[in-house]
Order: sequence, then structure tokens, then C-alpha cells
Amino acid sequence: MKRIAYACCIGVIGIITAEFGVIGFLPQVAAHYKININTAGLLLSVFSIAVAFGGPFTTLLSSGFNRKHVMLGSLGLYLINGILSALAPPFWLLLIARALPALLHAVYYSAAISVVMSTAKEKDHHKMMAIALSGISIATITTIPLSSYLASAFSFQHSFLMQTIITAIGLVSVYFVIPSMPVSKKVNYLNQISILKKPVIWLSLLVTFLMFAAEFSMYGYFADYLLSVKHMSPKGISYLLLLFGATGLVGNWIAGKVLNNSISLTSIFFLVGCNIVVPLGLYLTGYSTLTVSIMVGLWGILYAPGFLIATSAISAEAPEALEFANGMVNSFANFGVTAGTLLAGYIIFHKGINQIPWLAVTFGTLAVVLVFAKLLTARQALKIQLNTTKAEPVA
Repeated sequence: MKRIAYACCIGVIGIITAEFGVIGFLPQVAAHYKININTAGLLLSVFSIAVAFGGPFTTLLSSGFNRKHVMLGSLGLYLINGILSALAPPFWLLLIARALPALLHAVYYSAAISVVMSTAKEKDHHKMMAIALSGISIATITTIPLSSYLASAFSFQHSFLMQTIITAIGLVSVYFVIPSMPVSKKVNYLNQISILKKPVIWLSLLVTFLMFAAEFSMYGYFADYLLSVKHMSPKGISYLLLLFGATGLVGNWIAGKVLNNSISLTSIFFLVGCNIVVPLGLYLTGYSTLTVSIMVGLWGILYAPGFLIATSAISAEAPEALEFANGMVNSFANFGVTAGTLLAGYIIFHKGINQIPWLAVTFGTLAVVLVFAKLLTARQALKIQLNTTKAEPVA
């Protein structure tokens, strides 16, 4: 069922391009609308806030509908957003056009993951999820840089037009490749929400929050860090970012293989490597291009599977409410992105950009501690369950 995973992947490329592609042409947007760069940045923050607050509710409400129709509806709204954005409407309308599809951001991811898991053999679940979510890394090295190039060479409207074309390709792929997948039984929304009674679910969500806060406290200012601290040239930085995205594809492939063995051990390995070893390595090493390149390449491998690992963990812990659980993961991930970016900005202003690796290490260490806490909680729950089973009288 690889073709289903690849169809989902194309949709992910379109959505990620729409979300992060705007970062590269915010100056052009600010100049066009005669606003400052902070105001233009609302195009990104409004999107993230809409995903964070709307994700759990929209995924819950959509869980009772045909998954193929849900994916088509989500991409259709992104398509309308792209067309409207390419027309350069008033800025307030552009913000609304960005916010509306963001409400279905988590819906697409949750439905895609559910489709992949429903159509693949259990032993291939993580591999197929890795293919579907590799769209994140692919967009990082292709369509997101292309957005910046089109805006600088032509106009930001051309960038939005390119995003629209990618989304349209994703929509067509889903339409022709994904089979109709109606919900076989009536969805009980209260039963889905009841997964929040499990302590292990909240621990997983907090791990997700801390993981993305750690990652984006560095990634959000990575270009500036390489320029100001490592003294890399702008051209060198562009090559390093390309290396970062390319090695991310390798990371997704590796994670897809090893997750079948142990989700918890995989989480610990990637968390420690991405959010403790690499930030410390960048902080403690000098200005050698080779050394920095090795650290960036290693970081790409360890960074990219973050969402795959978070999704795999929550899916294993709440198989009875896949859509809602993954919607919560998406929400907490975006809260983490916001928290990491904001706190890193505070650190940069008061301490200097060279100190942000320590923020990543702090978030990363807390995340690892919570993974161990989750393991202990799961073991205690299993022990209680076994004791209860033994205590029950035999009929």
C-alpha cells in the first residue's frame, strides 16, 4: 500500500509548504502591504494559533466522516486559500484566508495517518507513516526554498500560486489513489474524549510539547545562529539548510524501521540526540565548516522524525480514538513551536543568540525525563491490570 502513503505524502508537502513557505517572503509581504515585519509575521503566528486551538475540536468532529472525503475537504480549503492569497487581497482578508484552512491542518494529518494504518499490515504501520510524513522533509528542501526564490525573483503572489499548484496535485492524488473509507460504526465523541483520562496520554502530549519547543528554540533562529555565531556565509547557510532537509529524509527512513522494535527507546534516542547532543555539539565546537556541516547533517537525521515519533506513540496508546489523539498531538506540537520560538527570542534579546542551545537542552532533558515517567506509568498500569485479572473469581 505504498502508493496510498505516497498520495498522503504529496498532500503533506502542500500543507507544509502553505504553513512554512511564507517565512521566506515575509519582507516582500511587508513591503507590498506597507506594514512592519512583525505585523507580516502574523501570517505565520495566526496559522499556528489556529492549528493549536482548533486541531482537537475539528479532528473530533470530523472523525465520523469518510476519511477520503475529509482529506479532500481539507486540501480543497487549502486550494481556495492559495488561490485567494495569490490575488493579494487586503491584509485582513489574507489573515482570514490563512486561518481557515489551518483549522483543518490536524484533520488532514489525522485522517492520513488513520488511512495509512488501516490499509497497511500492522508490521508496516511505522514504515508507511514514515513515507506519508516524509512530506515534511521533502517540503523543507524543495517547495519551501522555492517559495523564497519565486518571491525574490518575481513576487510573493507567484509563491502562493506555486503552493496552490502543489496542493492541487495533492488533491488529485488523494482523489484517484485513496479508496473510499466510510466510518463503519457510529462515532461516540465522549468515548474519544475519554482517552484524556489516561495519565500516559497527557505524558505523551507533554513530551510532544517539550520536544517541539526544544526543536524550534533552535530551528526557528537557525539561519541567524549560523550567521552570527558560526560565521557562516549566506550561501553556506543555504547549503547547510539543504543538507539539513536531505538528511531528514534519511532520519525518517531510519525511524520508520526502528519504531517497530520499541517506540519508547526510539523516542529517547532521537530526543537525546536531537535536543541534547546536537545543541551541545554546536555550542562547544568552533567555526570549522566541516564540523558544523557534520553537526547539521546529524541534526537533520535526528530532527525530522519528531512528528512521526510523537504520532506513533499516541497512536499506540489510543488506538480507539486515532483521529482525536493525533489532533491533540498536532495541537501540542504547535503550542511547543510557539513556546520554543518565543522563549528563544527572549533569550536572544537578554542573553544573546549564542545561548539558545541551552534552551533546547533544557526542553530536551525535560522531555526525556517525561518519557521515563511514561514508561513507569505504563508499567504500573499493567501491574494493576494483571493483579485485577488474578483477583477475579473463575466462573
